[in-house]
Amino acid sequence: MSSALLFNRARPILTRRSVRLFTNAQQYDGLVLGAYTDGKNGVVLPAAKDISAATQSHLMEQLAASNFKKSGDVRLLYNVGGVKQVAVVSLGPKPAHTSKTNPITRQAHVLETARNATAIGIQALKDRKLKTVGVDISVSGHGAAEGAVLAQFSFDKLKAEKTRQADMQVLPFSADDNDQEDLDWETGHIYGTSQNLARMLMTSPSNLMTPKLFTEEVAYLLAGLENTEVNVYDEEWAASMNMNAFLSVAKGSKEPLRFLEIRYNGGQPDEKPYGLVGKGVTFDAGGISLKPSSGMALMKGDMGGAATVAGAMYGIIKMGLPVNVVAVTPLCENMPDGKATKPGDVIKAMNGKSIEVLDTDAEGRLILADALHFISKHYSPKSIVDLATLTGAMMVALGDVHAGVFTNSNDLWKQLNVAGEVTSDTFWRMPLHKGYLKEMQTSTVADFNNLGKGRAGGACSAAAFLKEFVAGLESDQDSNDEAKDVDQHPAVEWAHIDIAGVMDSDFTQGYHIKGMSGRPTRSLIEYIRRGSVEQ
Repeated sequence: MSSALLFNRARPILTRRSVRLFTNAQQYDGLVLGAYTDGKNGVVLPAAKDISAATQSHLMEQLAASNFKKSGDVRLLYNVGGVKQVAVVSLGPKPAHTSKTNPITRQAHVLETARNATAIGIQALKDRKLKTVGVDISVSGHGAAEGAVLAQFSFDKLKAEKTRQADMQVLPFSADDNDQEDLDWETGHIYGTSQNLARMLMTSPSNLMTPKLFTEEVAYLLAGLENTEVNVYDEEWAASMNMNAFLSVAKGSKEPLRFLEIRYNGGQPDEKPYGLVGKGVTFDAGGISLKPSSGMALMKGDMGGAATVAGAMYGIIKMGLPVNVVAVTPLCENMPDGKATKPGDVIKAMNGKSIEVLDTDAEGRLILADALHFISKHYSPKSIVDLATLTGAMMVALGDVHAGVFTNSNDLWKQLNVAGEVTSDTFWRMPLHKGYLKEMQTSTVADFNNLGKGRAGGACSAAAFLKEFVAGLESDQDSNDEAKDVDQHPAVEWAHIDIAGVMDSDFTQGYHIKGMSGRPTRSLIEYIRRGSVEQ
């Protein structure tokens, strides 16, 4: 038998949207295969039906000789079954799921297994000048597509052309997948692309991603998509809306502020929208309260909240989810200048409450205060989720594993928690309590100060501060405390997600790429997707 025929001719794959994605294995220069390894039954290939017996025998022989056992192990084989390079990745033991297994836990495990193994395989093949790579989707097409797309991210467009990563087309290999809930290769590709868009926005140098350029980039990405409206507002508009907290942060920079509003109308006209808010400080020098120079370059990523919201909106719109969503991102720089806000200055926010600015480096809560009031007052969303690289205290509390969630709604927390579990980009609930607000109510000249105790409970006090600017919550004293009763329904369901700890990654491993992370974009999309299914 010719080596070119060792892989069976695979059947055409049709996604749920009837798009032909795959014809036969001979098209591929490379291939990524998953293999269960439990030490008892040897090596089991989930995609076995798409591989000839002779090729399977060859693979098993090579894997056995290389001591292929441990989960995450990858072996690179050459000229197997007519394919130049084949990366085989261990999936670990085959899961023994039973009817008692929590379906969310099972789904999360399946997706992460496919996501991580595919990413490891793509990493192994990425620099080998392959044009087309087939990816095993027999465990999960959605998870495999996420891993394949995320693992390929590289921000090298500013480098010399000869040093840039070569383009590599990745397509599914296998006749079917094991996905559930209308997830497939196409949806996984959208999820991964959305997070990569957030990574791109966060990684771009601040001189190439000013507030103006951010809005132009997002408008370009969303141009032509159905049921989508993009509005960009300037300083004159912000002043007319009395967004003085937002204006106070932007005063120290020569770069003009922008307020970006994205409206997606995929649901019924009379249906309340989901609300998303993202902090968009495109560079944070700290203002007059200047940051130390060490590590300041990372502050180009202080618009991570805006980036993840923009990336999530791209995914939501591309998937055509049957919901309405409105997203707003206040965008500015926080710089020291003769016109900059000074420590001790007092400003009045959009909702009329006065704020003494004790620390100009606690600027994120100021621009979010006006954005939260705007979206809650003008749209009355069914829920509001804001995201911000807000506090160093959150980094100390949770590190880079979980993003911290502060919310007045048990229902909203459950929805976010499930979404984070499914995407393996997880959240941890933090306390939202009126006690953290007391230190911010001690100003002798204003309703609030913007600092509280600083790093001691700093993430908690920042969240308590933000709640005071959500229309419908500021005078609701009962909702100051974290909801204890699962039947308690607050006037406005709101969650603040502090993503300071997950803003960037220190290493490249699987689908985690060193640099700005774009997290938790996929979890936001999954939260909205699950809501659209359940409503």
